[in-house]
Amino acid sequence: MTIKEKKEILAIIPARGGSKGLPGKNLMDLCGKPLIAWTIEAAMGCKSLDRVFVSTDDEKISEVSRQLGVETPFLRPEEFSGDESPTIDAVLHLLEWLKENEGYAPDYTCLLQPTSPLRTTEDIEDAILMAVESSAEALVSVTEVTMHPYLTRVMDKDNILKPIIKEDNVKTRRRQDMPDVYGINGAIYINKLDSLVASKDFVPENTVGYIMPQERSVDIDTTWDFKLAEFLLKQDN
Repeated sequence: MTIKEKKEILAIIPARGGSKGLPGKNLMDLCGKPLIAWTIEAAMGCKSLDRVFVSTDDEKISEVSRQLGVETPFLRPEEFSGDESPTIDAVLHLLEWLKENEGYAPDYTCLLQPTSPLRTTEDIEDAILMAVESSAEALVSVTEVTMHPYLTRVMDKDNILKPIIKEDNVKTRRRQDMPDVYGINGAIYINKLDSLVASKDFVPENTVGYIMPQERSVDIDTTWDFKLAEFLLKQDN
């Protein structure tokens, strides 16, 4: 991959020590290595990334990350590490730390969540190329949804099903006639620095979508997700 005009791109891997859904998941053994290692290795293999940081509140995660070659110069403050703490706060904290301590400010940030272990180096490279070549303020990875929203329903207090999307002829539409619909898969978020700092939003208006296949879009939040990722990785080995 070749980007016509070189941009400074910083990768940030956010990894808290705690997790309600799957406690300690970032260090859980997934096919012989800690979950976070899959994302770190994909990032370290990406030539378009200038620096790779892990932002964590956990000493063990920090130690594992350093052993794998990424930068993790501090433990994230407690106020940015709770179950309800948004990821944007941790990212902005890291960016401020880099600015104050190193005078460093990238052109783009590339957020890579460790819960997406099937995302590849090639995915990251291609997403960066797409973001830079299109001059997009933001890019997010997506995958085609398995349940089309036309077919989804809400249920009222009497258990009566009602459509979420009310449109003529929805009931008679064939699936192949419905528009393609994509969901954010959580694997890659690329943002221009100034835009991210101003909007405090990884997916602002006019965000570009980078399409990934479903088999590389597993986002681990539950034991079932973990087992699915493990199964898929074993198929490739």
